[in-house]
Amino acid sequence: MAERAFSATRLPGFAMIAVAVFLVLYLPIFTLVIFSFNDANSVAIWGGFSLRWYQIAWANDAVKEAAVRSLIIATSAALIATTVATMAALGTTRRAAFKGQTLIYVIINQPLMVPEIVTAVALLIFFGFIKVTTGYQGLGYLIAAHSAFCVPFAYLPIRARLEGMDLSLETAAADLYATPWQTFRKVTLPLLLPGIIAGAMLAFVISLDDVVITEFVKSGGQDTLPTYMLGQIRRAVTPDVNAISTALLVLTVLLLTVFFLLTRTRD
Repeated sequence: MAERAFSATRLPGFAMIAVAVFLVLYLPIFTLVIFSFNDANSVAIWGGFSLRWYQIAWANDAVKEAAVRSLIIATSAALIATTVATMAALGTTRRAAFKGQTLIYVIINQPLMVPEIVTAVALLIFFGFIKVTTGYQGLGYLIAAHSAFCVPFAYLPIRARLEGMDLSLETAAADLYATPWQTFRKVTLPLLLPGIIAGAMLAFVISLDDVVITEFVKSGGQDTLPTYMLGQIRRAVTPDVNAISTALLVLTVLLLTVFFLLTRTRD
């Protein structure tokens, strides 16, 4: 009699542990979403279903300004980070192995390995010197900081896409006397586009949700939506924060769903 292959799902208590893990992970989020529709002034006492706090958040000019600022920073950072990540991925995959390749890979992914607070403090000191020297206080610092932090998040799906691509089409294009630029524009780029889009969306989500780096780098009056919410919670937790959090959650889930659809393996 042939032995059955090992499966973790057949271990005693697997289902109970899986359910417990999902409850711990998602029950607080589910509670947040439910209470964002609470009609009461309390964040813990249910007072009936209402869209009141969504309307209050929508009418709040500070929320609108923070939301627009977050979208500007996240979009700019995603575009810059994805461009840099694409060039880095091409430079580390579309060539023969070379000495120091692993070191370059480590440097590109450094923000993933170093605690975010360390990066934030380093950027605070670096940009502080530039602010004193130039007097410039604009959003450029936040865009630059978010772009640098988001590069590895865009780099990983783009590199994975490149490593999974067959070189035969690019080789065929070169055999047909296509220039390197023509090969890239008409062969490599169309095949790479799903990875680029996925990397851009991942970078956008990371930038949109960032708090630590933003809190250290921003100047006065440059609150993003997450830092605005943090400031509100420090004063008093009001249900409009639940509504804003739910809106951010929906946007993030939609983008991550598209990211999954673009990057999943198809037969």
